[in-house]
Amino acid sequence: MKRGITRRKFLQMTLTGAGLGLLGCSRLLREEKGEESLTSSREEKKARESYEKPEPEVEPGPKERDPVAEKEKFEEKEGIPRRILGKTGDKVSILGLGGAFTLSREDKKQEAEELVNHALDLGINYIDTAPTYGNSESNLGGVMAHRRKEAFLASKTLDRTGEGTRRLFERSLERLQTDYLDLYQLHGVHSRAEWEQALAPSGALRVLEELRREGVVKNIGITGHKEPQILLRAIEEYDFDCLLMSLNAGDRYYQPFQEELLRKAREKDMGIIAMKVAAYGRIFQGGGITSMEQALGYVLTFPVTTAVVGISNMEELEENARAAREFEPYSLGEIEELEKLVEPYWKEANFFKKEW
Repeated sequence: MKRGITRRKFLQMTLTGAGLGLLGCSRLLREEKGEESLTSSREEKKARESYEKPEPEVEPGPKERDPVAEKEKFEEKEGIPRRILGKTGDKVSILGLGGAFTLSREDKKQEAEELVNHALDLGINYIDTAPTYGNSESNLGGVMAHRRKEAFLASKTLDRTGEGTRRLFERSLERLQTDYLDLYQLHGVHSRAEWEQALAPSGALRVLEELRREGVVKNIGITGHKEPQILLRAIEEYDFDCLLMSLNAGDRYYQPFQEELLRKAREKDMGIIAMKVAAYGRIFQGGGITSMEQALGYVLTFPVTTAVVGISNMEELEENARAAREFEPYSLGEIEELEKLVEPYWKEANFFKKEW
């Protein structure tokens, strides 16, 4: 794609209110142009409806909001730009290190530690993990024992009860070889029943609050990759510090996270972390998106703080870091072009919303 606007010009436009926000960007462009041709055909709409349910009709995000972090929230550290993680005030790299793939392998401990060390050397300080990611916490612990202050460390609890969450938290600290977490999150909240259980007096959220008061957790958050409406309800009912949500160039075609949910999180000044950027590699297809520069650039043009990406080897880490260093926000037209490239395989780009 040919870049239609420079990064400096783009920021100048958005900071002065002249630019358009990218929350619900494709829908917004269609509304302004009044072109039905930019929407899907009737046949495509029926196909999506048969997949599960149609894309909800929602208002796009505020036009006056800039699609990237404000200028004062954008700086570089060892070549990797950093943004402020919402109300937390912490500055984190726009590329986050995911705890899956090689980092989760018990038989790859040395390789995993080398990857984590190199990521920190590159200036990647946001590190995401969870007890359910195999040996991830233990592999990270070998590095955290020596370089804890260089990382913004985030883990999660899949248990919805307070008692179970406290046990998980203590084990996570042991494996990670640390005495605190920068962010502790409710992991994968995908149903109303799960949210209500976590919110109950004996639920996980009560313990997250206790851990924060005790000073062993700095911030609390919620994550999910299937049901944006469930997460929307959760952040409306509770004042979380951070939100970890799925976002990639296929998102708008099915149960989009980039519309109501992203707008509300932005309004609440939450730290917004993106995941499923490459849809576990399924975003890359011939005739579609073919590079991490495209996949990561699409996501980082939205008002997210960082994008968490899992890696398999040093080559992938270098490629991802290079894409982050060279990141420049895409124009609205370029965002739509990327979405059109993914349209033929939008189901694969959203597979985790249906299959997991």
